[in-house]
Amino acid sequence: MIIEWNDIDTVLLDMDGTLLDRHFDDHFWLEHVPKRWSERHHKTIEYSKEHLYALFRSQENTLNWTDLDYWSDRLKLDIPVLKREIEHLIAVHPYVIDFLLFLNQQSKSVWLVTNAHSKTLDLKMRTTRIGGYFEGIVSAHQVGLPKEDFKFWKKLQDFIVYDPARTLLGEDSEANLKTARHFDIAYLIYISRYSSRINPTNSENFTTIDYFNRLIPEKGNSCVTIF
Repeated sequence: MIIEWNDIDTVLLDMDGTLLDRHFDDHFWLEHVPKRWSERHHKTIEYSKEHLYALFRSQENTLNWTDLDYWSDRLKLDIPVLKREIEHLIAVHPYVIDFLLFLNQQSKSVWLVTNAHSKTLDLKMRTTRIGGYFEGIVSAHQVGLPKEDFKFWKKLQDFIVYDPARTLLGEDSEANLKTARHFDIAYLIYISRYSSRINPTNSENFTTIDYFNRLIPEKGNSCVTIF
């Protein structure tokens, strides 16, 4: 893919796994929550993981998936408090700040578009301090649909005025990129190194980068080529 920055007005960026290291979220839901749930209910960690993983899977591709209030009620745990217990694991991926600075210097309209719940957003924006780089932040909970829903990207225009033909979307979710492609967003970029703990693999369906410095052109140029 050739990315000509003069042809792009709007940049939509996901948060978890895209800008931020998803190790925090993976560790939280797969290890920390089962540990605390097992302590509360006096169950083995093995039983807790099996039970909770099934519950989590039952809410995939819905707003409940990222709704901290829903999970606090469902699990009888204070999920926001548990997140703060391991907030030291929240981290920005390498080169993200460089990319955001580049976009701001180029006067692009940059938006954070995420499935994350407002309480998660508050914690992560406070911890990372990246909120100031965005023109705005839109959560799927505001839109009323998860990004996995084909109707999400059309309804997003109630919050952001953007031309799909002049828009770039960065995501670590191929499912979300597929729904965005259905809405004809022109530049779809898959972020393969969504966690610092994984070995990244390229998408078979979308242009893939490991870090955002791949999208920053050399000085004096306005385009980059992604192989």
